[in-house]
Amino acid sequence: MIIKSETVQVTAKSSVVLDFLKNTENIFYLLPVDQITDWKSTPNECSFKVQGGIVISLIQIPSDNPTQIKLKSGEKSPFPFTLTIHSLSIGDQTEGFIVFDGELNMFLKMLVEKPLTALFNIMSENLKKYFIVQI
Repeated sequence: MIIKSETVQVTAKSSVVLDFLKNTENIFYLLPVDQITDWKSTPNECSFKVQGGIVISLIQIPSDNPTQIKLKSGEKSPFPFTLTIHSLSIGDQTEGFIVFDGELNMFLKMLVEKPLTALFNIMSENLKKYFIVQI
């Protein structure tokens, strides 16, 4: 199953945005903090619980594309997936979006598609807001 977030414009250069996202500890700033608990992180991986008690763990993986950050699900995640954060430099701004690629059966897909789409849109918007506040 593939889910693509909305595309957002971030008021920072792509290199700044990518450097921020390369530190997995910064994923915290993208998440809806009222919907997560048990946040744990290092510069290369993080984990947290979402509403309903599901643990999500993310591990940064190398990407051949310098305009992307790639994360894969860790052992604690309920199903295998990758998240790819795409960025495109547009002058002093960055255009970006998140792509989720998960291995889910049809039943699980029906349960998680809407909540995951909403989550990735929130994460994209929070990235945009984070850099507005930092200016």
